[in-house]
Amino acid sequence: MEPQDRIKAQLMDARDLDRTLNRMAQQIVELIDPAAPGGASADQFALIGMQTRGVHLARRLQARIRAIEGIDLDLGVLDATMYRDDFRVRMKHPVVRATHIPFDVSRRHLVLVDDVLYTGRTARSALDALMDLGRPATVHFLVIVDRGLRELPITADFVGRRVPTIPGEEVRVRLREIDDREGVWLVETARPQAPGRVPL
Repeated sequence: MEPQDRIKAQLMDARDLDRTLNRMAQQIVELIDPAAPGGASADQFALIGMQTRGVHLARRLQARIRAIEGIDLDLGVLDATMYRDDFRVRMKHPVVRATHIPFDVSRRHLVLVDDVLYTGRTARSALDALMDLGRPATVHFLVIVDRGLRELPITADFVGRRVPTIPGEEVRVRLREIDDREGVWLVETARPQAPGRVPL
């Protein structure tokens, strides 16, 4: 957390996050049923982790699905920064990370993984990026937290927790792979103190 931010509540600890990922892994496994109407086999499914924390969440889900069912799903990494509709307006020095999807997305059933769903703009940009790579059969969207305040008609198919927020609040997911802690927090962000200061 930034020192200027105030933690209002811890929404999930490490054990809560672990249980949530186990449940979501099982939900994904339930999609893989070649005998069901419109069903598909495991080799037609893949996970796509959105940079940055979505990548680590997708890797954890991949490992859990392997442990639950012995199914080894393909996994790709997606950065959709350049596809954002506010790219030129708000991002003066954007950080563009790697996209690595080592398989053809066409006719695949994809599960797009991110940490938090907010305005819907990041998810929309990710869909645009995927469509430039091919034509998936389906795209399911999975998030750990849906915090509301949507600006676009985007919904998640798999949601760990719904946490209604108000302007000035953020939901922060922290993962041991890249952060100094593990869990989910509701944070009140610091307000700018002087003209020209950029909010964190």
